Amino acid sequence: MARCGVAVLVLILLGCVAAAAAGGGDHHHRRGSRASARLRLVPAAPGASLAERARDDRHRHAYISRRLASASPSRRRAAETSTAPGPEASAFAMPLTSGAYTGTGQYFVRFRVGTPAQPFVLVADTGSDLTWVKCRGASPPSAASPSGSPRVFRPADSKSWAPIPCSSDTCKSYVPFSLANCSAGTAPCAYDYRYKDNSSARGVVGTDAATIALSGSNGGGGTDRKAKLQEVVLGCTTSYDGQSFQASDGVLSLGNSNISFASRAAARFGGRFSYCLVDHLAPRNTSSYLTFGPDASNGAAQSPSRTPLLLDAQVAPFYAVTVDAVSVAGEALDIPADVWDVKKSGGAILDSGTSLTILATPAYKAVVAALSKQLAGVPRVTMDPFEYCYNWTATSTPPAVPRLEVRFAGSARLQPPTKSYVIDAAPGVKCIGLQEGIWPGVSVIGNILQQEHLWEFDLANRWLRFKESRCAQ
Repeated sequence: MARCGVAVLVLILLGCVAAAAAGGGDHHHRRGSRASARLRLVPAAPGASLAERARDDRHRHAYISRRLASASPSRRRAAETSTAPGPEASAFAMPLTSGAYTGTGQYFVRFRVGTPAQPFVLVADTGSDLTWVKCRGASPPSAASPSGSPRVFRPADSKSWAPIPCSSDTCKSYVPFSLANCSAGTAPCAYDYRYKDNSSARGVVGTDAATIALSGSNGGGGTDRKAKLQEVVLGCTTSYDGQSFQASDGVLSLGNSNISFASRAAARFGGRFSYCLVDHLAPRNTSSYLTFGPDASNGAAQSPSRTPLLLDAQVAPFYAVTVDAVSVAGEALDIPADVWDVKKSGGAILDSGTSLTILATPAYKAVVAALSKQLAGVPRVTMDPFEYCYNWTATSTPPAVPRLEVRFAGSARLQPPTKSYVIDAAPGVKCIGLQEGIWPGVSVIGNILQQEHLWEFDLANRWLRFKESRCAQ
């Protein structure tokens, strides 16, 4: 996450990242003539310091905790409607460009919206329920902008743009941070986002058509063709403050919400989506995919790693899972069960917009104590923001990093690569790459711990499936 990155965004926050249903040999197999929808993802280079990323992750975690605690029943109704698969006539793909020079470490998708279509670079974010783009009247971008030019959406130039009235149920129940003032029933639905870092975004909400590149509609090769995904809910941000908005043109919402792009696309393409995150230090030209459709799993559906996906109103728009146990070097840790219980102010969510995994205090202390015990023979060094860092070059034979395992409900086991939790912080220096969160409070499985795994979110059947994958094309 970066100083000017979308990661600081706590909208995007729910904001970045997500990544994509991956490449490689893991998943190029088709089942029959069914098609999938793929969005190619390219990771932005991790240009910000780890201290800045940690700060942004803490801001995001505070926002997540606050939103979970204050969500109203009326707005939670957005998560109570299941996503049923619709017609599966074709697939779609959206090309991505690298955001490496922005220094955000996020994943960006090329998104075309409006009639005629206007192109934008958006952050793919599992924590966002509203897709939004900068609109005419917004401040011009800085040098960190993906385009370096004032690229903004112009609703008046789109034949398919339709404002959503402030009196509508969509505005009152589903649009996050919508303004209560509705002087005229036909006035457009307005929103005013306020973030932890004192930045903000204001605008109006409507619907428009997204242009998608259909591919594999015959279950095989062939020339891609373009089509429209109609009635995509879109925020038109006309005013914003702060540095949070400089790294992209907006956000592609992948959260659990009736108005998110993920729900809209999944409803047409098999009721599911998946992503695969390449190594967070991968070079700029390494790409992965965000995929929609029944083939989105590309083999993950056969994976034995499957756990219930919690889409309850209590955790919307986030994707929660139940953790049964955590072990280090094969030994189960003593962590109170309440830490993983959503109904007792705990729980765990997967968030593509958080880099470093944040564990509630009891879990953090247990995991860090177990890992540091195994690494006690390596000289320690001080490096902000981590509690335990080691001079990996000070000994000729550093000890093997102990295996961390997270066991989810249903006996699904996540065994991340060691580089995902004992991370490279500087040349010759490795740190236990976890942060301590508040307790009571939710734990967040960040994108570094998710890397090099294919994650499938089966919204229709409420399953999370995952498997190891190199992800890269």
